[in-house]
Amino acid sequence: MLKIFAQLISACLLISLAGSTKQAPTQIELVTNYGTIILQLSDETPLHRDNFIKLVEAGTYDSLLFHRVIKDFMIQGGDTQSKTADSVARLGSSDLPYQIPAEIVSGLFHKKGALAAARTNNPERASSSTQFYIVQGKIQNDSLLTHNEGRINKMLAYHYGIKDPAIKPLLDSLERAQTEKDTALVKTLTSTLNTVLDNYRNFEKYTIPEAHRQVYKTIGGTPHLDQNYTVFGEVISGLEVVDAIAAVETNRQDRPLEDVRILSMRVILKK
Repeated sequence: MLKIFAQLISACLLISLAGSTKQAPTQIELVTNYGTIILQLSDETPLHRDNFIKLVEAGTYDSLLFHRVIKDFMIQGGDTQSKTADSVARLGSSDLPYQIPAEIVSGLFHKKGALAAARTNNPERASSSTQFYIVQGKIQNDSLLTHNEGRINKMLAYHYGIKDPAIKPLLDSLERAQTEKDTALVKTLTSTLNTVLDNYRNFEKYTIPEAHRQVYKTIGGTPHLDQNYTVFGEVISGLEVVDAIAAVETNRQDRPLEDVRILSMRVILKK
């Protein structure tokens, strides 16, 4: 009897130790000339997580700029040409020559401090290889959240509509007109396409979950980007640095008048 009891105790200890050795998510130290931000990467977006770790460990982000800053919205960095860019260079179009497939997870949303991937307006919602943004956003109310649901669903209508076989003939006609440089026809077909997509309903509409609404009403964020851009982490320390960067003076292209530079990035905890 005592032997069986001892075996049970031993088994329980092993289970307990197995649980206690569960590794924490990967963390990144992002040092800027405005202070230090600690990022935690999500394990629910492994493609983005692993790509970001690879770039950080390669030193890709060291000395790059936060080249696009919009107060109450977000701060964006990762343009690979920004390291040596002069003060009049227009930034935002350079990265490495690949994209990351979208990993849009329902539980990851654009609350203040969210880390997300920038992207072009591509139908697959694939992410830039290097460019990312950190959400500052602003506090929402129910009216704003309802309005933003409309914006989310408008983008989803575009995403699903542009791939609908029923709309392909219109897209093919527009592509031919663009190739033939028929300006008048391009204008007409673009207007028709926009109308079709504005009225596209063949998809499941998105409703902001109540739990997300409460976060948006408490700490804020940019909810209109939900379900359309990949969120792959969050700030766990240094939100005041995000606020400080978001407050800098910028030019008409949203580039800071004085450089906001990523001095270094390093992995400080790796799963």
